[in-house]
Amino acid sequence: MLSKDFSTSRVVIVDDVVANSRLLESSLKAFGLRDTLSFSDSAAALDWLRHNSWNLLLLDLDMPAPSGFDILRALAGRDRSTNPIIIITALGDTANRRTGLELGANDYLCKPVDLPEVILRVRSNLQLSHASMALQESNVLLENRVRERTAQLANSYGSVVRTLSRAAAYRDNETGNHIRRIGESAALIARAYGMDDHWVELIRQAAPMHDVGKIGIADDILLKPGPLTAEERTLMQTHPAIGHAILSDEHPSELTNLAAEIALNHHEKWDGSGYPQGLSGEQIPLSGRIVAICDVYDALRMPRPYKQPWSCEDSQRYIHEQAGKHFDPLLVAITEGLYEQIEALQRDLSDLAQGG
Repeated sequence: MLSKDFSTSRVVIVDDVVANSRLLESSLKAFGLRDTLSFSDSAAALDWLRHNSWNLLLLDLDMPAPSGFDILRALAGRDRSTNPIIIITALGDTANRRTGLELGANDYLCKPVDLPEVILRVRSNLQLSHASMALQESNVLLENRVRERTAQLANSYGSVVRTLSRAAAYRDNETGNHIRRIGESAALIARAYGMDDHWVELIRQAAPMHDVGKIGIADDILLKPGPLTAEERTLMQTHPAIGHAILSDEHPSELTNLAAEIALNHHEKWDGSGYPQGLSGEQIPLSGRIVAICDVYDALRMPRPYKQPWSCEDSQRYIHEQAGKHFDPLLVAITEGLYEQIEALQRDLSDLAQGG
């Protein structure tokens, strides 16, 4: 008897001689296979096989069109391990056997058949089918678990990002809405530049950490109300490297990698006069060039203890004037088409709305 596990396996028999298919079907049922289906019309069989699920096909070759060879060709795209085919035919010569196997058959039996051997071959191929399906189901389950775990890790990284961003903002007397605006405006520019959705989402989450290195700057420098001395300015200009060091890790994620890149490069300038490395042009990573514009524009529009907020017209004029100097000219041109949306962020994520 076949295993109980195979009792519900769907076995299809295609043979234009009805007596042959009835003999095979009754033999399979006698050995416990209850779900068998026979076709003497090969065209009807092919249509059914294409639109229904099955575990094993017992196929004759020498039939009116479509022949068994035609059916093998039509089913060439199937998964051979999940949907095995056993040829059972009177065409037992070497050439036909080789052709059938080359066209995708898993096994080959010559008529007249030995029924015990048929049962053994059927059992072997059903074992292959069930093992393959079990493996596929296991792989799907594993992939789902990996996706869930990846999402959990991404959420964890996102929580760390938001915590670090808030810590840096409060350390510098900034607001949570300021860092949110940097992330949202950076995403706007990245999308308009043509970056894919994945990268746009990464920069949305990473950009708010641009100033995390200010955590390492002394209060008397960071919170000084007046101008900094040359020595104090030099110390202040170490915050990109500090931020990069904070965000770098032995086992980084895409998010922390991009955040570290932004922290290090958002004070670089297109003409090479920025810090900490004096990079110029496209030596500056795209992420740093984008956040540089977002950070400066938002800082101009924000009130500070030492200045009133600039108007949107004056702020936009300044960004335009700095194209090719401080900022990437192409990104400035892109940003100029986004000011309506960026100003909407200023309203929707205003510091007054936060009570800051």
